[in-house]
Amino acid sequence: MTVYGGSIYFICNNSNSTLYLGVTSNLINRLNEHKEKIDPKSFSARYNCDKLVYFEHFSRIEEAIVREKQIKNWSRA
Repeated sequence: MTVYGGSIYFICNNSNSTLYLGVTSNLINRLNEHKEKIDPKSFSARYNCDKLVYFEHFSRIEEAIVREKQIKNWSRA
């Protein structure tokens, strides 16, 4: 079994006014899903977020999940 780890990523809309943070085990496929709006009712589809602005890759998906939770706990200030 091959394990590819995981990534956290930020995508935004074309005007850079809306930001979305996600975690995935396959970044390329996940970005394609955002661009194709696989789930039209999702946050990223409703706000047209599909432009990758930042990502971090980890050797284990669990590390990516921990990092996502750490970032989501940050203050916007």
